[in-house]
Amino acid sequence: MILEVRTNSLKVGTVGKATDIFAERVPPRLKVSPLAGFFQAEVGPLNQIHMMWPYPNIAERERCRNVKVEGYPPPMGEYSVGLEVQIFNAAPFSPPVEPRKLGELYEIRTYQYAGGSIPHVIDAWGTRIEERQKYSPLVFAGYSEFGPQSVWLHIWAYKDWNHRAHVRHETHAKGVWPPRGNPAAVLLRQTNALVVPTDFSPWH
Repeated sequence: MILEVRTNSLKVGTVGKATDIFAERVPPRLKVSPLAGFFQAEVGPLNQIHMMWPYPNIAERERCRNVKVEGYPPPMGEYSVGLEVQIFNAAPFSPPVEPRKLGELYEIRTYQYAGGSIPHVIDAWGTRIEERQKYSPLVFAGYSEFGPQSVWLHIWAYKDWNHRAHVRHETHAKGVWPPRGNPAAVLLRQTNALVVPTDFSPWH
């Protein structure tokens, strides 16, 4: 399974309007393939919306994108200042992508590794992820297929801001998370964004 993450950076003050337009235009597109999540940025790079589309494989993505849907994608020229598209392969332990009510706050974390590191990251996470999910659910984990390479994406859900703070403190204090670093997995940089789901986001 692959996840396409489309991050649209918008002009200041236009996030609400752009989201409303997508809310009107997305339903016909869902007849072609499902939407996983639609989020607005709260912490991290601001004035962004994040759309996440799952596909069984690249070929199915191309087929779906070639299907003509009236009014979709909506014109964003009036609001957008840039669109970034990345595609990630799901890790073996990544949960199925399906509508799930998991919380009101999601954290999108991206880690850039040196080349050749990703297999070691998967191995390290595979031994610890079950215990970590007792504290809050993993929504998706995977590695880049298109776009910058050796990027590790993981998305977590929390009930609210206080729940996130509590989970991060407890898992660190108990040594549950993060997994011990493997010398072969060289982490270069990390970014994160805290986002909230829109009313029409299947991940909510």
